[in-house]
Amino acid sequence: MPKNLLNDEELKQLVSGSEYLSGTGEKKAFDHHVVLQESDDLLRTLFFSIVKETTGTEFYESLVAVYELSEKFHESQSDADFKALADKLGSLDKEESMMLASAFSNILNLHNVSEHVASAMEERHARLDDIPRGPAKTTNGAIKGLVARGTTPEQIYAALCEQEVDLVLTAHPTQALRRSMLKNFGRIRGYLLDLQRSRLSGYERAELLGGMTSAIQAAWRTDEIRRNPPKPQDEMRAGLSYFNDTIFAGYPQFCKRIDTALQNQGLPRIPFDHSIMRFSSWMGGDRDGNPNVTAECTRDVVYLARVTAVNLYFTEIQKLIFSLSMWRCTPSFSARARAILDEADKKADGDVYEMRKRRNYSDFWRSIPPEEPYRVILAEVRDKLYNTREALQEVISGKRHALDPEDDSVICAKEQLLEPLMACYDSLKEVGDGVVADGFLLDLIRQVHNFGMGLVKLDIRQESDRHADALDAVTKHIGLGSYAEWDEERRTAFLVGELESKRPLIANDLECSAEVKEVLDTFKMIAHLQKVCPGSLGTYVISMATAASDVLAVVLLQRECGGDPAALLNVAPLFERLDDLRDGPAQLRRLFSVPWYHKHIKGKQEVMIGYSDSGKDAGRLAAAWALYEGQEMATHVGNEFGVKLTLFHGRGGTVGRGGGPSHLAIMSQPPATINGRLRVTVQGEVIEQNFGEHENCFHTMDLYTAATLEHTLKPPDGPVDEWREVMATMEKTSCARYREVVFQTPEFNPYFIQATPGQELGSLNIGSPPPQRK
Repeated sequence: MPKNLLNDEELKQLVSGSEYLSGTGEKKAFDHHVVLQESDDLLRTLFFSIVKETTGTEFYESLVAVYELSEKFHESQSDADFKALADKLGSLDKEESMMLASAFSNILNLHNVSEHVASAMEERHARLDDIPRGPAKTTNGAIKGLVARGTTPEQIYAALCEQEVDLVLTAHPTQALRRSMLKNFGRIRGYLLDLQRSRLSGYERAELLGGMTSAIQAAWRTDEIRRNPPKPQDEMRAGLSYFNDTIFAGYPQFCKRIDTALQNQGLPRIPFDHSIMRFSSWMGGDRDGNPNVTAECTRDVVYLARVTAVNLYFTEIQKLIFSLSMWRCTPSFSARARAILDEADKKADGDVYEMRKRRNYSDFWRSIPPEEPYRVILAEVRDKLYNTREALQEVISGKRHALDPEDDSVICAKEQLLEPLMACYDSLKEVGDGVVADGFLLDLIRQVHNFGMGLVKLDIRQESDRHADALDAVTKHIGLGSYAEWDEERRTAFLVGELESKRPLIANDLECSAEVKEVLDTFKMIAHLQKVCPGSLGTYVISMATAASDVLAVVLLQRECGGDPAALLNVAPLFERLDDLRDGPAQLRRLFSVPWYHKHIKGKQEVMIGYSDSGKDAGRLAAAWALYEGQEMATHVGNEFGVKLTLFHGRGGTVGRGGGPSHLAIMSQPPATINGRLRVTVQGEVIEQNFGEHENCFHTMDLYTAATLEHTLKPPDGPVDEWREVMATMEKTSCARYREVVFQTPEFNPYFIQATPGQELGSLNIGSPPPQRK
């Protein structure tokens, strides 16, 4: 901390005179604006003191002068004040200008921290009923509201037991801040929340301010610019950090809140084996426009996620061993524990116990007595998790080719971890220790059910033309001509014929380009990972999908590259451009009309819709209406063929990527299009906003669950015919005007390049993909 900072009168006044950050305990009243202002004032005061201490008086005075001139112009908007600000900036040399830009970047980031804190505090005060909350933005509020509007508790319970919400974390658009910066800002956020919530002594408050000052100075002295571009594996590591920090621990807590809301309506808890909120990822799986995402890269991120999952489970098992110290258990459970001890005694010279000692377990490495049967069982689970972690690290380092699903000493599938946990749970329940069973053990069971051994399911995404190129190489090699030149009818007939046939299609001596080889290698890697890392992969998404054959091609390539026909990945066409959104329902009808495919999907199909590319293609209004009508028509086609559609919304944080309030966005979807099933991307910077802090993480899960439940049971009314006619006219007019400006005006591109920082952003090392897709 800068010298004498705690004695600074301005700082003392800010803290002691603060309504929310004085360290006197949580207040019942809440004012978002006051919290934001107080947080900003405190962080800015600390930052300015740090700048003065680290750079000297001269630059400090320049920074304060520019800040005050900026404030003055903001309030007056006068030419004279603008000129004064411009003159001051113009007087700085290059080095001072760079430092000033960095300082203001830090000020803006600290303001973002203040906003996160104010939002987290507002969410907490709303849950405490200190302030009113908008309708149904919590699951508890949605349940109460639905009951008040005539929905029976039994209907609500049935809907929740079938509801499937999947949040898909993506690295694009990229989070611009380095993880080092995010970690420091996360520390600052935690200190601010402690100041607001806790009753602190003078020493404790000084220690918090000291920690806050340390984090602010660390951020100020950290290079904001990545000097090397991140790899997809690095992006996955960044994404996994949110599971370590908030998501993994937050999920069972959220489930308990749902249980309480249901119990208040006289209903049982959500079944253990139902995951009300799931998580997936595109990091290291999205190869569309990113040549750095290869088959080996996908393998790497799957194993990275598995190591993270095993580490989390290992920590929880260690805690559980301490918790389950009881001796009462069922006879069968006692016999199981005795068998484990007998097997350990047979090994020479206490091998099991020596092994545990070498592994430096926190405790319980010596012989555990049979009077502690739960600890005996869990100690064996701990050993297997340790073995699994060692094996995974050997795979990642190249010392081992892959996990061996037949190896009993490691855990590959979540069922292997669930079985001993459920045995503990059932025994505790049967002997009257149900309260203990419903504590940490239930939390862990729910975590295993939800996250599995892979922690997060990895989607694979590739462009449709790349699959067509691969099949073109195959058909040319076997003398059938050029697949690329065939029309849709011939393509479909060929693909269906091959899917119905059992003969191999792809020859071992196939000659192909490097691009085609990479596509085939990816499908081979998918087949491999499905065998050795079950449950780690999610959906195969086809970007720029235009036809039914695009989907059939991916199904065929999966099978031909070694995939188990009974365990192929679900395939989701992504309709992105205006024409594709309009034609998508027709292509789904064509797809579902194929008897082989209709049988293969077993009544379920996922369809992704793109907000960003459709907006760039047709303009926001035309794209929004096409997305609305496309969902309606796609759902109608699904109903016609008895297929339950899951619509996957490729939304981002900005308006141009479909961004906006999540609850409102879900409730604005067409009636009967969600039906308890929803997938949504959480992109780049939005991940930090939604999951960077525990309150915000909880709020995100609560909001998506509530909105999906409400839309399913009490969907909004659809537009009347008159409104549809107006929207059709507006769509046509706006699309024509947008395309005229963007695509037909020669001056637009030069203007856009000069008016936006696209080229400058493209030169920064903020993401693994190239700055532009082809």
